[in-house]
Amino acid sequence: MKIKTLIVDDEPMAIGVIKNHLGKFDDFELVATSEDPTDALNILKSENIDLMFLDINMPMINGLEFLKSLQTPPACVITTAYREYAVESFELDVLDYLVKPISFTRFLKTVDKINHHFYPEQSKEGAEGEDYIFIKVDKKMIRVDFADILYIESLKDYIKIVTKSDNYITHQNLVGIAKVLPENAFLRIHRSYTVSIDKITMLEGNCVEVGGKQLPIGRNFQTEAKKIILKKSIE
Repeated sequence: MKIKTLIVDDEPMAIGVIKNHLGKFDDFELVATSEDPTDALNILKSENIDLMFLDINMPMINGLEFLKSLQTPPACVITTAYREYAVESFELDVLDYLVKPISFTRFLKTVDKINHHFYPEQSKEGAEGEDYIFIKVDKKMIRVDFADILYIESLKDYIKIVTKSDNYITHQNLVGIAKVLPENAFLRIHRSYTVSIDKITMLEGNCVEVGGKQLPIGRNFQTEAKKIILKKSIE
């Protein structure tokens, strides 16, 4: 299930930045954008919005006042050029407080907080000693050993887990599965791919080879991914 999202900001350029960042993840469905809180209120009444990115300094009504006016507000991330509203914002139980300009690196932390909020049941069991997970495939629960996983591919609302001997398709997303994978053993290299670092056999240009298949490294992942891969090779 995707997180149905609304962006509320009176600056089209600011909306564009959030929209662009969100577009790099498969976990969100951008239902609407709004430059007017009145219009946003109508959207909230007519759509089942799970998450709202909300600017503070807008005409007609302050973003925080708008949030306070909602009887059943969705989960909210504040996006603003002003730092001084942070304390008041967190008193309203917002998930995060983003100060413009919003970099993609900072946005990644917000996505992590959002997923912790919406998927609290997906704990870090894999990082705490377990060496396998059970996944649901065709109404059966199948054990998959972490050591056998080559890479994981996003298929919209599903993922394909590619192992040494088989492939498994299950209803999940890359951010969600990351919460149960062993820490520092897997690396997201693309909006569609997470790979086992130890299974990488070659790095060439903006591609890696895993299990005999070449996988692309996404533009927004290149710097960090290559740094981790090359560090691992030195070790």
